[in-house]
Amino acid sequence: MDHARRWRRPELPEYVTPLALTETAYAKINLALHVRRRREDGYHELETLFAFVDCGDVLTAQPAEQDRAETIGEFAANLDNPFDNLVWRALTALPRPQGLHISLEKNLPVAAGLGGGSADAGAVFRIVEAIHGLPDDWEERAARLGADVPACVRSEMAIGRGTGTELEPVENDMAGMAVLLVNPRQPVPTGPVFKAWASVGDGADRGPLPDGPASQITREGRNDLQAPAVTICPAIADVLESLNDTDPWHVAMSGSGATCFALYESAAQRDKAAGILSELEPQWWQMVGSLR
Repeated sequence: MDHARRWRRPELPEYVTPLALTETAYAKINLALHVRRRREDGYHELETLFAFVDCGDVLTAQPAEQDRAETIGEFAANLDNPFDNLVWRALTALPRPQGLHISLEKNLPVAAGLGGGSADAGAVFRIVEAIHGLPDDWEERAARLGADVPACVRSEMAIGRGTGTELEPVENDMAGMAVLLVNPRQPVPTGPVFKAWASVGDGADRGPLPDGPASQITREGRNDLQAPAVTICPAIADVLESLNDTDPWHVAMSGSGATCFALYESAAQRDKAAGILSELEPQWWQMVGSLR
């Protein structure tokens, strides 16, 4: 069965106008991230296991005569030009007979390895889908916005290949697992991390993702960007060490950093760990949730 078709929702009425619609931009984490061969276009082939946490930024949309976007929340000031962020670009990428006024509550740190902007764009796609439906080429439109955006539209666990846009289903035997996200409040741009991977990490291809269900890939996989990210942001190592001291099921860095995640077998364990870290490192950002 064609993968894109399998993921499409049932046809919706051509024109529906809700008074307001709220959508969560689910935080993206990479349970494993393998960097493979360098492509002719200068990018690298990636193999990653995308997972999504049941919390993140929050978007509220209302009908409007023309598109409008505003940002509030803890990390609103860290966004660039509001007319050049991914929320605005997602709005302009989708044909609609009506404008939308979107308010973005920015709860996720920027340049943090959580796909924050991509998650926001994915939420815009779901909002437009609920009101007007998506065009048949929505995956191509999403990919033009960023490599993580197609995965973030559905926000379902999946394997990503290529630059991350080629999605494959995976057995999700981790749904509901408790998650603690921790960031040392230090932004880490992706570009320098890849450069460090090529130099400090020698840029070697260390092999593909393991086969099996999500839990096996997580346990046996790796994040090839973790070590080079630590050379740029040493605080990542402190976060990883602190999380490993909380008796987790698994700990790793997400994406290119600096956010790290710990998985726990119960919400009680997660909440206890969050409390301990809040006392030890009150300046670190935290978010608790569960895997979708």
